[in-house]
Amino acid sequence: MPFFEPELHLTEEEFRLIRDLIYHHCGLFFDEDSKYLLDRRLLQRVTLHNLSGFREYYQFLKYDRKKEQEISDIMDLLTTNETYFFREAFQLRAFTDEIVPELAKLKQRDRTLRIWSAGCSTGEEPYTIAMLLLEMGCFDGWRIDIVGSDISHRVVQHARKGVYGKASFRATEERYIKRFFTDAEGGYRINDEVRELVTISQMNLFDQNRLALLGKMDVIFCRNVIIYFDETSKKKVIEAFYNTLRGGGYLLLGHSESLMNITTSFALKHLKNDMVYQKTDRTSGGVVT
Repeated sequence: MPFFEPELHLTEEEFRLIRDLIYHHCGLFFDEDSKYLLDRRLLQRVTLHNLSGFREYYQFLKYDRKKEQEISDIMDLLTTNETYFFREAFQLRAFTDEIVPELAKLKQRDRTLRIWSAGCSTGEEPYTIAMLLLEMGCFDGWRIDIVGSDISHRVVQHARKGVYGKASFRATEERYIKRFFTDAEGGYRINDEVRELVTISQMNLFDQNRLALLGKMDVIFCRNVIIYFDETSKKKVIEAFYNTLRGGGYLLLGHSESLMNITTSFALKHLKNDMVYQKTDRTSGGVVT
């Protein structure tokens, strides 16, 4: 009679232990309805590491010297990294037609522009920002720094490679492909003119030491990231964004995201093309300049 090993499943206790460990590490919260998701997807990691079960896997996540890398790897299994170039066109139009011209006037003296794409996934967003600024052609002699960051090692490596297939171009006009890309095996490679403006980094939004090294930013894009956080984690991350932004700087969230019930430290600004958040003075409620 053939022998079959019993199929492993997360117990309620193991689910809570692993869920809470992930939460305290990076702010992602999984409710009781997510137990099946963690069960099925993390079983791959239990098998990969030849562990006896989820209890041993929890010990691995907590104490193994490779625990940071392991948590980074499982982010790929537990979150959605789907993105593409020129996503959310209305917001990008607000950025190029209204936000950037304002910043260009305000920063004529130091001639620097610093933008952070937080949770950039495979890099389409920071590269899109770079292409838009290059197309505007009004920043010759300026220092342009665009930082793309993500907690996932895999997507960061993809972004650094800079080669993209057809799915990434679903909203891209042909003229951008002709100007900013060259043919490569498996798709198109972003050219050096764009890459020189962008730095891609692996970063956990809960890592205060890493965030402190970023320096001040003029604009932060964080689109469709905080939907994975509970209210406490959202407040912590938004507070970090507030501290990272220069006075009057802008925070651009995804269209399904809001700062309602999270903070009053940003003013909701109604632009012609979209609604965005601007850093305010906490004592007066006015925009910091």
